[in-house]
Parts: sequence; C-alpha cells; structure tokens
Amino acid sequence: MATKQSLQAAVRARTGSGRLNQMRREGWLPSVIYGRGTENQNLKVHAKTFSEMLAKSSSENILVNLEVEGAGTRLAFLQAVHHDALSGKPLHADFLAIDENTPITAHIPAHLIGEAIGVKAGGLLEQYIHAVEITCLPNDLPETLGFDVSHLDVGDSLHIADVSFPAGIRPTHAPNVVIAHVGKQGSGTDDVAAATPGTPAAKS
Repeated sequence: MATKQSLQAAVRARTGSGRLNQMRREGWLPSVIYGRGTENQNLKVHAKTFSEMLAKSSSENILVNLEVEGAGTRLAFLQAVHHDALSGKPLHADFLAIDENTPITAHIPAHLIGEAIGVKAGGLLEQYIHAVEITCLPNDLPETLGFDVSHLDVGDSLHIADVSFPAGIRPTHAPNVVIAHVGKQGSGTDDVAAATPGTPAAKS
C-alpha cells in the first residue's frame, strides 16, 4: 500500500499571477485544499520539498499529511499538479481534504509481470494501459499494479475482467478493456482496438 507523506504548509493570502510568481521565486509552491464539508483554503508548500516528494513517488497520486502552520495536520490526497508547459516544473498543487473513510479515485502505474509464452514463440507483447484508474479507500491505495502476462499466447489479450485486483480496489474501466495483447511480429494493432471499445491507443 502507498505510504503517507508528510508535507509542511502555510496559509497564504496572496492571489493574482504577479503575486503567485513572486511566491514561486521565494521558493514556495502555491496550493489549494478543498473537499466536501470544508471551505477552499489557499496554501503554500515548500517547492523543493514538494518536488523531492514527487521524484520519489511512482505517480502523482499521493496521500499526504499536510501539516498546516497554526491549523494542525490534515489528511489530503494530491488531486492534481499543474506543470510549466516548457520546463515541467510544478506551478500549482491541488489537494483534496479526505478522511480514512472517504473513497478516492486514482491513476495507478501498471506494469507487466513475466514473459508471455507467445513472446517466446516469436510474438510481440504490447501494453495498452500504462495507468489504471481505480477507486478505493485511502488505506487501500496501492503504489503500483502488476499484471501477470506469462500465460498469454500469440493472439491472446489480457482484459480488465481477467485480473483479480487486491481487496478494496475497484477499477473504473469497462471489463472488456485490453491491458496487454500478444500479436504477430509486424502485424498491426488496429484489430484489437477496434474489437474492444474504450481501449486506449497503445503507447510507444
């Protein structure tokens, strides 16, 4: 399961692009926390600490104990990170205030486990989904999801319905969505995508 990270934060009053840019030059990352039953609150977190936290995490879906100066600690889920289009540097972070009984939706990195028998026979394994959208309680949030493909022969596909997810985790994808497929060397993948509505295009 994912480990909760601790992050210090402070309430900020400054708004407007000019003031937010000044805040960034001072080493802060403008942030906001919101959630059901709570008012939106503008925060700022240390930009360097935040970037280091992202670098150590397998995805940007992170559970955080936000230690807000003068307001105590709040459990939050990193809902979104807005990046600079050119540098990729974080510009703003959105946190969702939650408790341990609040279901969350997250995109969890997916990796394939094992060598498919179809690959040993000369086939080509293609991964269609690189992150799986799930819903779960915070304490059930996984860092990654692994899918065994060792049983796949040439022409076989692994679908969402074929996978047993850990207890408490529910995928939001349709059951017939393809996770991975073993095709013949040199053959296209359009037939697989066309036969499976909702399947994301393969990534190169």
